[in-house]
Amino acid sequence: MSILILPLIFIAIFVYSYKKKVSTYDTFVSGAKGAIPLILSIFPYIATIMIAVSLLRLSGITLFLSKQIAPVFSFLGIPSQLCELILLRPFTGSGSFALLKDIINQYGPDSYITRCACTIIGCSETIFYVATVYLSQTRVKKLLYAIPVALIASFVGAIVACLLCRIM
Repeated sequence: MSILILPLIFIAIFVYSYKKKVSTYDTFVSGAKGAIPLILSIFPYIATIMIAVSLLRLSGITLFLSKQIAPVFSFLGIPSQLCELILLRPFTGSGSFALLKDIINQYGPDSYITRCACTIIGCSETIFYVATVYLSQTRVKKLLYAIPVALIASFVGAIVACLLCRIM
């Protein structure tokens, strides 16, 4: 059934555009033309967040912070081995997947720590990346509540993920 979803969506779009008398190809080309300026305007924001994440990891700040907050995380039921993953996940998707790969290689695919890490990756988002990309194209500039609430939700999600992995 899941194999048919994407072709059905395309067919539905073509039928809808035919009924509305919209040239599908011309509309697609127009959208593709608009993508180039969008990419150029977003690129500096993406480059900045990627450089910041690389600097945090290479400087050892994330490792230092992980060691400092490990006791608190352990008290809350999060394995201390996942501290760096939880710290980096709001910033970078690819960096957190690289950490996930290291965790899988070190602890094995069926370990409690790996299951927690996979669940945390699945239930969290790259908050700063998403805010950078989406909000760079909008007029929303006041993130006083959005970012802290998203970070708290991500942290609570990590706690709940580890709890669920423990009881299942």
